[in-house]
Amino acid sequence: MKLLSSPAINIISEIEQHMPQNDLSAKLGNSRSADADLAVRAAWMYYAGGLTQAEVAEKLGLTKLKAHRLITRANREGIVKVYIDGDVAECLQLEEGLSARFKLGYCEVVPDFDHDELPLKALGPAGGQYLRRLLNDSSISSVGIGHGRTMAACVENIPRIRQTDVQFVSLLGGFSRKFAANPYDVMHLLAERTGAQAYVLPVPFATDTIKDKEVLMGQRGLQEVMDMARNTSVKIAGIGSVQSNATLLTTEMVDESDVKTVKKAGGVGELVGNFFASDGTPVNTNLTKRTMGLSIDDIRGSQVIAVAGGESKLKAIKAVLNSGLLTGLITDEQTARSLA
Repeated sequence: MKLLSSPAINIISEIEQHMPQNDLSAKLGNSRSADADLAVRAAWMYYAGGLTQAEVAEKLGLTKLKAHRLITRANREGIVKVYIDGDVAECLQLEEGLSARFKLGYCEVVPDFDHDELPLKALGPAGGQYLRRLLNDSSISSVGIGHGRTMAACVENIPRIRQTDVQFVSLLGGFSRKFAANPYDVMHLLAERTGAQAYVLPVPFATDTIKDKEVLMGQRGLQEVMDMARNTSVKIAGIGSVQSNATLLTTEMVDESDVKTVKKAGGVGELVGNFFASDGTPVNTNLTKRTMGLSIDDIRGSQVIAVAGGESKLKAIKAVLNSGLLTGLITDEQTARSLA
């Protein structure tokens, strides 16, 4: 067992070494017991023994790449479990402050340990653990899901489990106007990792014209999925910005001219296709009328959790928080300090 320390947190990593061999093979998706044994042994050496990946590779007679893949796979498949030992006082104080200021029923602030523009290494595991808790909650029957890089990182951090009771439903269209699939669409990955039913909106994020949207919305199957999305027990999404590196632009969900129009109207933040000004006021443009997803009225009154962080998204996050639509927020420590 290896104790990793930082000024604010202690993390204890445990490896499930006594799991029956057949269970290990099933968890790893590999019938070869040798690979299952190696994955657990490599994880033990790395997490409990404190060896570097290079040292693990040398001791097991493997290449560095093979050792890395075994450790990563054991981690992703739930063989490695990480528990927080003790409270993080600084983060708890930030959570209390944000909850009081923005009237949040749930707030989670995770410690900073990377300085990337988009702190996915911190947000991904936190969002993944939140999703896993929902899957284990018997009161949750359906979960609405947004898309984007942050949500994809959350899903990637869900261990493979067999869960058939909870349904996942898209909150908005996931195709670009060229009908190319969003590379950060999470619905297929969710279904594959959990075995749950996943319902997608097989339409673009935004149509070319308002008339096109009316035609698509007239389809019975699409209306059924939209109704399911409105009535989900919990809705979880990332928060988008209107910067040049925004997912909506990089995935060609919308044209640059559309985003310029939103910015000109004062829009700085986006939540499931709805744009907001700095004070939380909705920004309605022609793009709003063409977006294929839930409206503000559809969202209002729901349990809505956002997973978001990063300096480039600070204005966007504050705008969505000011809208009063969020009931919960999962963010990183640096972003929380800037919001406080």
